[in-house]
Amino acid sequence: MSNKLIISGLIMALVFGACKNNSDSSHQSGIDMVAEGKPEVAEVTAAPKVPAPVGNRGPKKWIVNLETSEMEGIIADSISYTFWAFNKTVPGSFIRVRVGDEVTLNLKNDANSVLPHNIDLHAVTGPGGGAVASSAAPGKETSFTFKAINPGLYVYHCAAPPVPMHIGNGMYGLILVEPAGGLPKVDREYYIMQGDFYTKASKIKKGLFEFDNDKAVAENPDYVLFNGKKGSLLGANMLEAKVGETVRLFVGNGGPNLTSSFHVIGEIFDNVYLEGGSTVTHNVQTTMIPAGGATIVEFKCEVPGEYVLVDHSLSRAFNKGAIGKLKVTGDANPKVFKAGGAVTKE
Repeated sequence: MSNKLIISGLIMALVFGACKNNSDSSHQSGIDMVAEGKPEVAEVTAAPKVPAPVGNRGPKKWIVNLETSEMEGIIADSISYTFWAFNKTVPGSFIRVRVGDEVTLNLKNDANSVLPHNIDLHAVTGPGGGAVASSAAPGKETSFTFKAINPGLYVYHCAAPPVPMHIGNGMYGLILVEPAGGLPKVDREYYIMQGDFYTKASKIKKGLFEFDNDKAVAENPDYVLFNGKKGSLLGANMLEAKVGETVRLFVGNGGPNLTSSFHVIGEIFDNVYLEGGSTVTHNVQTTMIPAGGATIVEFKCEVPGEYVLVDHSLSRAFNKGAIGKLKVTGDANPKVFKAGGAVTKE
C-alpha cells in the first residue's frame, strides 16, 4: 500500500472519528448526567435581560423561586390592566440552566391572589410539565424537582383553568436549557416575548381594564405586545448594540392564540434555532413562532442605526403594539450600506 493511501486513510479515520464523537456528545441525554453539589439558588431575570451563560460547567443542582400574583399595571399609554404574572413581570423571569441540571422549582401564590395558579414548563418531562404538582391556592407554596433532559428554549405558563385566561393575562415566560459546553459566545443577549391581549372595561373599578373572554375566543386581540406593554422596547427602552457585535435574541410567544412572524427590519438572521430546538438554519428574513413556542435568532450588526423589531403580520406591529427597536451605534460602514449620492441615469 502506498504512503499516500495510508495517509489518506488516517485522515479519513480522524475526520469520521471526530464527527462520531461530536455526534455522540450532542446526543447525550441529560438523564444520563449526574448533577453534583448542594443546590444553589438560580439567578432569574426580568425581560429584556437574561442571566449569564452557563459556560463549560458540568450539571449542577439549582433552586428556582417563582411567585404568582394578580396585579394592576400599565398595558398601553395610561391604560391600566389587571395582569396575572410570574415574579410580578410580563413575561415572567427568564430561567437559564444546562442539560443534566437538576432543578427544584418552588412556586408561591401571593396571598392577595383570587385564584389558584400553577406552572407548566415545556422543558419538563413529567405530568402536565409540573402543573399538577405545582398547583397552589392563594397564600400557599408548592415544590417539585425535575431533570433538564433536552437542550432548547422552552415556554412556561400557568395551566390552571381556564388556561386561556391565565395565559391571556400574561402568565408565561421562557426557560433556556443550554447544551453541554454551552451556546457559542456572542456579545449581546436579550429576552423578548410576544403576547396577545383581549381587554374590556372592568365593572368593578373605573378606568381599569380586564380580560375579555369573548374576544379571546374570537381571537381578536386589542393588543399584540412585546414584553407585556406597548412601547416596552421603544425610546429609552430600546435594545442596544455596537457595530461589529453579534446579537442573540431569545424570542418566545406566549399567545394564547396568535402565531408570530418575527422580523428585524434591515437585518438578516445569520442563525435561527428553529422553534428553539437544535436545528439551525441560516440567512433567514422572518421566522415563525407558534403560540407556546420560541426561537433563538443571531445576527451581526454591520451598520449603525435604529432597527425595528416587528411581528410581520404588520397590522399587529403598527396598530396593536408588536414593535420595538434595536439601536446600533458605531462607525458607518459604506462598504455595506451608503445613503445618498448622485442619482445615476443612462
